[in-house]
Amino acid sequence: EVPLAESGGGSVQPGGSLRLSCVRRGFNFDSLFMSWVRQAPGKGLEWVASISSGGTNTRYAESVEGRFTISRDNRKNTVYLDLKSLKVEDSGVYYCAEGGYHGWADSPRGQGTQVTVSS
Repeated sequence: EVPLAESGGGSVQPGGSLRLSCVRRGFNFDSLFMSWVRQAPGKGLEWVASISSGGTNTRYAESVEGRFTISRDNRKNTVYLDLKSLKVEDSGVYYCAEGGYHGWADSPRGQGTQVTVSS
């Protein structure tokens, strides 16, 4: 059973905002890099952002740089993704994954949360 559970998706208009959350069950969350990835309809998985285990280092895809913010609260075993200035092309299913930029692809992901941006 995958120990990750995302929430916070929804439908918004272009320019809107959302906050996604991902809770990881179990131990050692504070030793894990974490990432958010997304999948648009008919497309493959796209890496969005990663955060280091302590939260001090972050990295973003060029397509979301300056609009999305990844953060974490290790006391709550939770990683967040704040989405702002949303665009239609940001629509898709968003997943959190264990691992950073180089490690997420081979690591567990949650079930995903749907983000739909439309006017």
